[in-house]
Amino acid sequence: MITVSETARKKVVELMTDDGFDAINDYVRVGVKSGGCSGLSYDLTFDKSQKEEDKVFEDNGVKIIVDKKSFLYLVGTTLEYSGGLNGKGFVFNNPNAQRTCGCGESFSL
Repeated sequence: MITVSETARKKVVELMTDDGFDAINDYVRVGVKSGGCSGLSYDLTFDKSQKEEDKVFEDNGVKIIVDKKSFLYLVGTTLEYSGGLNGKGFVFNNPNAQRTCGCGESFSL
């Protein structure tokens, strides 16, 4: 399961609308890819359809899809949004990450 904080939900809905997606019917695709200073980095995009191998979740009114490979790395993760003075953007609070980089965009297990 991947959960979505209230601040992340508000930003997701805003960005989806700005990009021509429907927050009620379309999805947030969350994934993991190789790269970043810690070895793996997070990937977040919007998608209008799911694939057969995707895991689908809904939390706080946001539909999330994750491919099977990425799901293994993301179980229990909370998607948050930070808009503070130190920068703004989506933050992945991942209990599986043993090490993260300073910017929080990559991690290792």
